[in-house]
Amino acid sequence: MIWKKWFMGCVIGSVLLSATAWAEDQAEVEVKERVVVVEISGAINPVVAEFVSTEIKDANAGKTALIIIRMDTPGGLDTSMRQIIKSIQMSKIPVAAFVAPSGSRAASAGTFITIASHIAAMAPGTNIGAAHPVNMMGGGGEKGEDSEPSPMEEKILNDASAYIRSLAEARGRNAYWAEQAVRKSVSISAVEAKKLAVIDLIANNVDALVLAVDGRVVKMGDDATVTLATKGKEVVYHKMSPRENILDTISNPNIAYILMMIGLVGLYFELSNPGLILPGILGGISMILALYAMQTLPINYAGLLLILLGGILFIVELNTPTFGLLSAGGVVCFLLGSLMLIDTDDPAMQISRSVLYPTLFTSVLVALGTLYLATKSSQLKVVSGAEGLVGATGVVKKTLDPEGNVYVHGEIWSAVCDGTIAAGETVVVEKVDGLKVKVKKANAAL
Repeated sequence: MIWKKWFMGCVIGSVLLSATAWAEDQAEVEVKERVVVVEISGAINPVVAEFVSTEIKDANAGKTALIIIRMDTPGGLDTSMRQIIKSIQMSKIPVAAFVAPSGSRAASAGTFITIASHIAAMAPGTNIGAAHPVNMMGGGGEKGEDSEPSPMEEKILNDASAYIRSLAEARGRNAYWAEQAVRKSVSISAVEAKKLAVIDLIANNVDALVLAVDGRVVKMGDDATVTLATKGKEVVYHKMSPRENILDTISNPNIAYILMMIGLVGLYFELSNPGLILPGILGGISMILALYAMQTLPINYAGLLLILLGGILFIVELNTPTFGLLSAGGVVCFLLGSLMLIDTDDPAMQISRSVLYPTLFTSVLVALGTLYLATKSSQLKVVSGAEGLVGATGVVKKTLDPEGNVYVHGEIWSAVCDGTIAAGETVVVEKVDGLKVKVKKANAAL
């Protein structure tokens, strides 16, 4: 009987192992059937680069049939763009860059990513181009057409031109136009891009793109090719996680600037009124978040130091009577620092003037208001405690000769005076010494 039980156990175990293996095979088949759509909307920054790179890596681990990067971007940072391109080049799964929906654009860094992808597609009503490297690397103010670029700008321009040309040649795209997009910031529509062989096809939406690339032979690295089989496959959309959304949001230059000013004002409130706690907590958290965001932006550190110096000048003004000179210096530092803070010509990475000026004005107004109230409160006469008795009037309860009792602030105090003051007379407190006060006649105080 024992051998029968042992035999049945082996049979059941084999069935369970087979079922598990079958389920894993089915799961793998289901993963292979998927088309993953990674969505980018906004500037290309380190958070976006990490998100896209991770999605490409995960898709490769799951043997996804096709990865589609659907994007609408005005550009972004060069380092983040290159991180995404490296992930595309290392991918064993074809990556399609899809500029969509209608009205979207792939400008600056987005142009490089589109050119570098295995498949490049655009929706009707979209555009691509304007990939001048100054927009991605910072520096270099606007210049006239006849002005000569500096040696560093020329070096950056040549590097970016060679980079995008090599990407276009590797994908069999129009390398000449790609270089012009870098050197002359040219931009074209989807229809023009298709005619000039900048992209492979035009599709109205993701579903149309999936059908259009079905059966397409895609050249991968090392001369390997992949024949796509995307028709009927499940399309899965991947968006940023809540954590990534939060980090991406605070990496926005406008949000980062607002957080920094809130941080400065909060810390200023706490230092000017120790013990309030809440402004200090909010200010500290906001400042830390702002400093994190500064790591992801092309920051001019001279501008950042000017803003911090402005905050220090306001704090020093609290304890140093300079008749507003330090405050005026703080306002100037805030203004110049705010204008210099972001070191790039790319509109996608700059602080909007509609955000900068109201935020700056409000911060300065709050700081000046706090300084005014702190100054006024320091000038107020003390009305409580022992110091509050000085200058207060009272009535003699027991004749002072020279000692006796007086009634002041609803309390009876031992008192002393120079000479004699009869009971019932009004007196003024001159000095407090422990539990005894020195007084004089009220008429003598006038």
